[in-house]
Amino acid sequence: MSAAAGLFEKRPGWRGEEGPRPLFTIAPGVVSLSWPDVARAERTAERQQAADREAASALGRYWAEYVGDPADPEPSRVITEWSRKSRARMTRTLAELDFTPMLRIGLKLPMTTLTYPGDWLAVAPTGKAVKRHMDQFRKRFERAWGFAFLGIWKLEFQRRGAPHIHLWGPEPEGTAGALRRMTQARYRPAVGDGLEYRQWLSAVWTDVVFTEVEAQMAEAEEKTGRTDPRRDHIAEQRRRHLLAGTAVDFREGDRMRDPKRLAIYFTKHGSFSAKEYQHQVPVEWQEPGAGPGRFWGYWGLNKATAGVELEPVLAVWAGRILRRYARAQRVTRQVTVRRTAGGVPRAVDRVIGLAGTAYAEPTKTRYRKVRRPVVRLANGRGFLCVNDGPGLAGSLARALDLGRTPPPPAERAWGPPGRPRPGVTGLSNA
Repeated sequence: MSAAAGLFEKRPGWRGEEGPRPLFTIAPGVVSLSWPDVARAERTAERQQAADREAASALGRYWAEYVGDPADPEPSRVITEWSRKSRARMTRTLAELDFTPMLRIGLKLPMTTLTYPGDWLAVAPTGKAVKRHMDQFRKRFERAWGFAFLGIWKLEFQRRGAPHIHLWGPEPEGTAGALRRMTQARYRPAVGDGLEYRQWLSAVWTDVVFTEVEAQMAEAEEKTGRTDPRRDHIAEQRRRHLLAGTAVDFREGDRMRDPKRLAIYFTKHGSFSAKEYQHQVPVEWQEPGAGPGRFWGYWGLNKATAGVELEPVLAVWAGRILRRYARAQRVTRQVTVRRTAGGVPRAVDRVIGLAGTAYAEPTKTRYRKVRRPVVRLANGRGFLCVNDGPGLAGSLARALDLGRTPPPPAERAWGPPGRPRPGVTGLSNA
């Protein structure tokens, strides 16, 4: 990325002048163009600092007057679906990540799926419970295999409402706990030790999902002295989940050959209405504080980006070239349009009465699905998800150099030197 950024003519550093400073950013699978205004951002930061100081002073006066800590406000936001902004952020972020640490390990990279049992509300009543399960899974993975899990995760929902998680990361070789058994003087066995990855995954994920609810039942039984009526039901759910609670797919993992394919795979379900139910939050979680939180994320990876500031004229040219490049890819999206019977709305027949009441023939509204071209980098701002970001940036740099350098006279459109320019008499194009 740094080498590709070095091909562009850099703009002198900011010296306090007003106006936007176009920024061209390069990543493994993304090229983006933005127009940040440094002076305006600096003034905004100063105002925010002043507001923070005033809020801190007001809070100090409140404590001094009432001698108490104000209660934390209860969450009021309700999450019902995966927003378009979050999908766009995920597409760009995944294409900006540096996957070198994953490739350096030298292990297979399958797609792993973690699901929940039939009675999923008993073990995951809120989205926070699912995030706790994911954190526990990461800790157990590192303890069993000797290295932290590196990869990407995505949260989706089944038609029955149960959440399930897609993980793209390495598959360890050997058996779980082997390294810990050889290096630790006081070895303590853990769940799944001695098993290969697939068997370990089923055993550990089942234990992670049911540990919390089983602990709650044991605590209730200790207080009341009676057997919890849910114990047999939870035991049966655990047995079934151990048999079919996880899946490892190498074919899906092999499709991740470049950043663009990876980003498209994790967002492809958002492009088809048949799969949109996977991004709809179940009704049981559509309450303040019970939502799923983030729908996606990554572990152990960092972004690899390089940026260069361009002159405004070059930035305009770059935006036009990238917009035409995106148009040439012929990417479309499906939209629903409305039309009335006959293709156009029917006119009003007559108007009667002092109030001007309008009576018209009833029209039947119909809807149809069409595909429209997707517009990228509108107004010269935005990003493109590509297979090779540095390669496209190098081609763009060469195009800008050719556009800035005038062609020799012999290669001009109106012919060789000495021939008059069409439409102009008495002039030479020499």
